[in-house]
Amino acid sequence: MNNLLMLFILVPILALVLLILNLLFSAHRPDEYKISAYECGYSAIRTQNRTDFQIQFYIVAMLFLIFDLEILLLFPIAVTLYKVSTFGFSIALIFFVVLTIGFILEIGSGAISIAKTSQTKVKK
Repeated sequence: MNNLLMLFILVPILALVLLILNLLFSAHRPDEYKISAYECGYSAIRTQNRTDFQIQFYIVAMLFLIFDLEILLLFPIAVTLYKVSTFGFSIALIFFVVLTIGFILEIGSGAISIAKTSQTKVKK
């Protein structure tokens, strides 16, 4: 039998068997906390609903993802540089220059610094 066909047959059967075993042998003891709506792990207090939070760590994480994905786009060019010739290399250099300019602008605007003087607080 073909390996791919075997995979398409074996995986769903194994998943169903494991799901049935889980339903049969798992403990079913729901209590008030397990069936209540999950919010944040804390009891809701009327005065704590509108508190300040720092958005700086979120901004740094988003910038990291953006630059990480842009660097990931350079990887195929690095692998196939001998096939893309000078035109592909010049396009990669232009892309890298634009990426560097964006990074310099972010450093200059203070978006990446996590100092107490540059933390931004935003109300929910």
